[in-house]
Amino acid sequence: MTIFEGNLTLASGGKICGFYRVVFPLDGWDFGAMVLGNCAFSLPDMTSTQPRPVQTSVQFTPVSASISVEQVHYQVKHWLPGRFRLYVPQVAYDESYRVRLAQGLTKIIGVHEVRVNLDARAVVVDYDPDLAVTQVQEEIFGVIQNPPPAKGTQGAAHGVDYWERLGLPVLSLVLSLVLLLGFPIPEILVAGLIFAAAVPVFQRAWEGIVQDQQLNIDFLDVLALSAHTLQGHYFAPTFMLNLIEGGEVIRDMTARGTDRASLDLLDCLNQTVRVERDGQEMEISVRAVVPGDHVLVYPGDQVPVDGYLLRGTVVIDQCKLTGESVPVRRETGDEVFASTLVVDGTACILTERTGNETRAGMIVSLMESAPVHDTRVENYAALVANQAVVPTLLIGGAVWGLTGDAQRAIALITLDFGTGIRVSVPTAILSALTYAARNGVFIRSGRAIEMLARVDAVVFDKTGTLTRGQARVTEVRLAPGCGETVAAVLELAATAEQGLTHPVAEAIVRHAREKGIEPGKCDSWEYRVGMGVVAVIRDREILVGSHRLMAQMGVAVQSFEQAHPDIKTGSYSPVYVAAEGILLGVILYRDPLRPETAGVIQELQKLRIAPYMLSGDVKRVANAVATEVGIAPERVYGEAFPERKVEVVKAIHDQGRVVGFCGDGINDSAALAYADASISFGGATDIARETADVVLMENDLRGLIQAVKVARYTMDVIWENTLIVAIPNLGALLAGIFFALDPILAIVINNGSAILAELNGLRPLLGPGEALPVLHGHLDQEALFIEEDHLHHQQELQG
Repeated sequence: MTIFEGNLTLASGGKICGFYRVVFPLDGWDFGAMVLGNCAFSLPDMTSTQPRPVQTSVQFTPVSASISVEQVHYQVKHWLPGRFRLYVPQVAYDESYRVRLAQGLTKIIGVHEVRVNLDARAVVVDYDPDLAVTQVQEEIFGVIQNPPPAKGTQGAAHGVDYWERLGLPVLSLVLSLVLLLGFPIPEILVAGLIFAAAVPVFQRAWEGIVQDQQLNIDFLDVLALSAHTLQGHYFAPTFMLNLIEGGEVIRDMTARGTDRASLDLLDCLNQTVRVERDGQEMEISVRAVVPGDHVLVYPGDQVPVDGYLLRGTVVIDQCKLTGESVPVRRETGDEVFASTLVVDGTACILTERTGNETRAGMIVSLMESAPVHDTRVENYAALVANQAVVPTLLIGGAVWGLTGDAQRAIALITLDFGTGIRVSVPTAILSALTYAARNGVFIRSGRAIEMLARVDAVVFDKTGTLTRGQARVTEVRLAPGCGETVAAVLELAATAEQGLTHPVAEAIVRHAREKGIEPGKCDSWEYRVGMGVVAVIRDREILVGSHRLMAQMGVAVQSFEQAHPDIKTGSYSPVYVAAEGILLGVILYRDPLRPETAGVIQELQKLRIAPYMLSGDVKRVANAVATEVGIAPERVYGEAFPERKVEVVKAIHDQGRVVGFCGDGINDSAALAYADASISFGGATDIARETADVVLMENDLRGLIQAVKVARYTMDVIWENTLIVAIPNLGALLAGIFFALDPILAIVINNGSAILAELNGLRPLLGPGEALPVLHGHLDQEALFIEEDHLHHQQELQG
């Protein structure tokens, strides 16, 4: 990313806003907008294929330019091909703006997904990477300044209005049947009701012509309805309308039923809660609870946070969250979730997640914003269906011209292949997202499900992914003649590392405090990604990190490694500590494997998914871990910098594989962005969670197996629906060409298959055919202590 800062001078010599910032996402930039204080400045053409040098003062003399006042402050924080990450502070406090912004960005052509992170005040926009950035940037920035009015926000809060949706279609059907039986009813009345009931169909057809500039399936429906009605055949069009609207109502009932169930999950979030702080019990608002707090719950209380039981035993009713009908027993160390009900017992909960970060909050967020219409299957079906409109009209016209039978021609234009897929795919996707979220797996979109189902290779980062991310220092060794004590070396390392949330850094700080050593203060501090920390402590330059950092800074470590050969042969990892270019010692640590890791690797191989492993550790340590979990040595990459992780993902992808990447750290975010499907954990860093397509809320790798099985099952259901729709309609079309096809039968085949496919799309709500394990975390006493220390450390850093 190239950043220009300075004063802007126009040809007239006047300055605009005095100070400006220009952010070019590409180094060889292809961008045409900039932020000028509170102004937006757009140049007609600033594209170039060559990078330009950074400078502090730039003069532009554009042929023509436009200046507009920005109403909403925003900043481009990060850019990759196919993804913008923007800082938009207004989303944190303006709910109406947030909803309108998400809806507006989603409607931009080429945009796959929009995610809003309230805590980070960030908006992530995923778009088709094949599009040039100039094709989407202007629309994105325009929507940020002027988001469209919100649509559908009122109706979502209420149930389906059956009279409004089905009243006119049902009434017209009843009157057509009465007329068919010979009762004297004015035909003009029945015809008028049919056209009134068909207004939504006419509107959709008109929008296709005006907005998309093409004839769509709704246009064929309009022709069929109009032709039947104008010929005085009233039963066929009324029957057709009822099937069309009936299918829409089934889909709305599914979506709104899910909305109601999801919103019920957060009933508890407006309550007050009892917490223990500094040994005192007090009552505070649930919104004032922060990670690390001790929350007290009693019989009849709804659990207000996600966390682990520090003490006590309770019986929990999780039906509202997970659908389990039988209450479950939870003891010290077990995980509990917000929105569940304490049936019996009292307990103290170590708060891990609050509000929108809880599993219940994630489910609500997912139901409100998840894009379910972004699968390639649905897009392809809609494309094929719309492209088939003109050929269908030509076939119908030819049959009419050759046979003179208008009813036979109308029956043919009633048939289509796209409607059933178009309405059933969102139902299946929403059902799968709901099932997965209730089982602790947060899948962001339909496209994520589609890619996850195709994944045949998963690349794991080692630390915090295959391992627990709860490193423990095992030993501190001093370099000969360093002139320091173990305590002094440990104090220097802890002082340098205390600003990081990396598991190894936290382990060093925790070990120092366990030894009664309190970290000091740094005069200056620099974190070098993938290598370590360079700090100035009491006027001494201190290096704490890997042997790569030592090599870069010219610190000799060879003699120490020769004196301690087990450092290169053991299964633990070293952190080197140096001062003023001289090695002081080495801190050895181990990060134990997750108990489920080996089983997950084995299960992935059964699913024909090849596991790979990346690690910043030396190849020896990486190979030792890989051997223990069952990953082949040729699929192990040691000493992997962040950019190396991206290279590995790209290389595996270039082999023709669909690649998933699983990581949880800041240095994993680039690889997560480049993977076909990215997976992270609920306890991961904000940027890793924000980048990931799939978030394992339970911090349990078995959730990845669940996600893959749910995705594959859902795609199987979608392909089943494709056959349910395509086979009857194709058969009817061929029959209608060579034989007379009754219009009523054509309507039943077309709309009946669509409704059947939509009902079949509800199956993912029940989950895959095989039983999946119910995931809930458990920590032993040592792990509880480490987790509490980690949460307090994060709060200190944020404070």
